[in-house]
Amino acid sequence: MAPIELNAIIAQKIEVSPGLFILRVVPDGWELPDFESGQFTVLGLPGTAPRYQFSDEEEPLADPTKIIRRAYSVASASQNKEFIEFYITMVRSGSLTPRLFNLKPGDRVFLSSKFTGLFTLEMVPEDANVILISTGTGLAPYMSMLRAGLDCNGPKKYLVVHGARHSWDLGYRSELITIASVCNNFKYIPAITRPDKEHIKWGGKTGYIQDLWNNGTIKKDAGFDPKPENTHIFLCGNPAMLETMAVDLAKEGFVEHTKKVTGQIHLERYW
Repeated sequence: MAPIELNAIIAQKIEVSPGLFILRVVPDGWELPDFESGQFTVLGLPGTAPRYQFSDEEEPLADPTKIIRRAYSVASASQNKEFIEFYITMVRSGSLTPRLFNLKPGDRVFLSSKFTGLFTLEMVPEDANVILISTGTGLAPYMSMLRAGLDCNGPKKYLVVHGARHSWDLGYRSELITIASVCNNFKYIPAITRPDKEHIKWGGKTGYIQDLWNNGTIKKDAGFDPKPENTHIFLCGNPAMLETMAVDLAKEGFVEHTKKVTGQIHLERYW
């Protein structure tokens, strides 16, 4: 079998916080195909690629020349054909992310030309409000959705809820605050779970997202009353948050959307 080509180049690497980074990847000699915001694709590097120096020591690989591949949601707009953007957390004990984190602009990487996934806005009715709930890098597909299709100041309401441990882990915060300042139909609620670790006193929401939903905080700040008949809710990130929110939303009459059932809860279980 012919070796897999490292067919793309790192155009930019942005470190959001220690171990949390944004990669912009440019295909080399080929064009990006069409895809839907919310979908994912695959990045890869061979086992011979160096790991970040402060990552955990790795057990020797059976075949270091083999490409290590993982799927990542796309954060860039689907109309953007210049580069693909990814929002990634380095897992120090992982096989691929310590190698990705070690990359610099100009380095080569494998980028799949296939984009897939059903976690898109395609099944949301035109008149339905949209709530996008995430933790950590689960925000990535929402950035693609907003960048590609937000109807700023339109009749449809959008709410992004993003949870993280610390304020410095709230990637894309400045961009989301800016969107909220110019689009009267868009709101952004960031929340952190460890306010006692902040260097400067945190004035925003604190606690787990599921608790903020159940105590009414999110609904109050949303500016509208989300119900199954007027709202679709997307969930992406920590599995505990997804499962808890899905159960709690079901109690309110929301139904999980599947291939066989048309519902208002859309889950991306990528962990």
